Amino acid sequence: MRSRRSVRPVHAAAGLLLAAALALTGCSGANDSNDSAGGSKDAAQSEARSPEGAAAGDAGADKAAAPPKVTASHIIRTASLTVQVKDVPKALDEARATVENAGGYVGNETTSRDGKGRERTRVVLRVPVDSYADVLADLEGTGKLLDRTAKAQDVTDQVVDVESRIKTQRASVARIRELMDQATKLSDVVTLEGELSSRQADLESLLAQQASLKDRTSLATITLSLSETPVKKAVAEDDDPGVVDALTGGWDAFVTMLRWIVMAVAAILPFAAGAALLIVLWLRLVHPRLNRTSEPALGPEED
Repeated sequence: MRSRRSVRPVHAAAGLLLAAALALTGCSGANDSNDSAGGSKDAAQSEARSPEGAAAGDAGADKAAAPPKVTASHIIRTASLTVQVKDVPKALDEARATVENAGGYVGNETTSRDGKGRERTRVVLRVPVDSYADVLADLEGTGKLLDRTAKAQDVTDQVVDVESRIKTQRASVARIRELMDQATKLSDVVTLEGELSSRQADLESLLAQQASLKDRTSLATITLSLSETPVKKAVAEDDDPGVVDALTGGWDAFVTMLRWIVMAVAAILPFAAGAALLIVLWLRLVHPRLNRTSEPALGPEED
């Protein structure tokens, strides 16, 4: 009996020691985890306080705060230049060479002369957009710039819309073709063919719009007008007219009066000729007959 009572206190003491050891182990693990978490937190804070960390943080904040840049890649550029030069053909040859060296070409060309014989030329030039600014500057330097107009039209939204509509229209045409392959009735085939023709026409129209936009956005249009410089400058007129001015004015008035008189005579001449012809006919034909008919009637009265 004594041996059993002595064993129970021993087991109880061993259980208490095991529980205390487990409690101490849990506390140390918690402390280690807290320490590791605190250490990682401190390390993150120290890294953030460092110059490199601060710079990275500022760059990230600026990148997040800065609005995205929108670049318009589809722009129609047009310009109009009026330049006064001494020799129009020479300046036109130089303009052609400049445009062709830039990879462009010469479009419509119109040449005329004014009342004084000075030559004027209007030519349409198409140049790549990348060389637009350089070509424009070269053309401005060919002579005396009188007028310059430049425009830029952003058609990015229009280009995106046309491309989206083309994609949708192509899918629609493909669906109509699939339905035609599956159709068995003649009426259905006829209806689908009409619908297919209509949708293909719409697709071709959209493709034409796309090609036009591509041409106008890839090549800029420059309208160049060249005119010759007057050889002699006009003499400034005096405020008070002199004797020569009076004589010149009187002679001009006299010539103008004679011109109007000649024009009036020329206008009346056909009517005067007709009247003279009638008078001649009256005197030669009608009047003698009247005289002959009146003479026999007067004869008996005289007897």
